[in-house]
Amino acid sequence: MALRKLGKDPESPSGGSPTVYLDDVKNTYLVQGLKVEDAERLKQMDIPGHESVVEIPRRMVQFFLEVKGDEDPDV
Repeated sequence: MALRKLGKDPESPSGGSPTVYLDDVKNTYLVQGLKVEDAERLKQMDIPGHESVVEIPRRMVQFFLEVKGDEDPDV
């Protein structure tokens, strides 16, 4: 597996997260963020037992290639 770090939150106080990665083998994104544990918010989603939800700030969307408009033939 070859993960490529696309970007960390430039406004993170600790500089550690959230972070967006691209798995260029599986052609998927991995997102590191705060685990959502608020029952009220979670009950509004249909989340299977084998999945979880993390939260990232809206400003992190800039790191997704499709949003940036980057052309990457390997993706």
